[in-house]
Amino acid sequence: MLKAELLIKSFGDLNVLKGISLQVTKGEIVSIVGASGAGKTTLLQILGTLGKPDSGKVWINQKDVFAYGETELSRFRNKEIGFVFQFHHLLPEFSAFENVCIPGYIARRNRKEVESRAKELLQILELTDRLDHRPSQLSGGEKQRVAVARALINNPAIILADEPSGNLDSHNQEELYRLFFDLREKFGQTFIIVTHDEHFAGMSDRMIHIRDGVVEV
Repeated sequence: MLKAELLIKSFGDLNVLKGISLQVTKGEIVSIVGASGAGKTTLLQILGTLGKPDSGKVWINQKDVFAYGETELSRFRNKEIGFVFQFHHLLPEFSAFENVCIPGYIARRNRKEVESRAKELLQILELTDRLDHRPSQLSGGEKQRVAVARALINNPAIILADEPSGNLDSHNQEELYRLFFDLREKFGQTFIIVTHDEHFAGMSDRMIHIRDGVVEV
């Protein structure tokens, strides 16, 4: 479902990725682990098409993503890839419901369809009574669940999560972990997760260890 081949990325004289290759199948929950500076976030950004490698290729559903032009790539990213970040990145001036709907509006999907899907997802994530709340009125765990709903709104092929539990207390971390597995069970969703949390990483189907820009074998 996702395949990366010989990804190389440098920033000036700093070689961050040194020929990383990996594959992820549909419905897998894969954790990418490693020390700070190992290249995990850079790798996730390239897999999510938020950055481009100096060389190497990424395929998602057999599509060579970097063969697209910028406009096509932006559309592909919006439709096929969902993102969950450590600090959720919700827009403060919009309600939880509106934040979830935004990627669907950007994709120019039918408005009623988008809003119906947003309500369904927020119900699944037990946020029905928070639809009209702005981010400042939500707890940390609630904000992250809204971010997960937003990531799911366009039924993406894959969700990429960068330290999604890093800003949560232990209770909400555990709830988030369970949520990812529930979503895999319910929707067959695929996840790639960068995490320092060894407990969460150990729950994943598979761990990929990155050290000094290469995959440890």
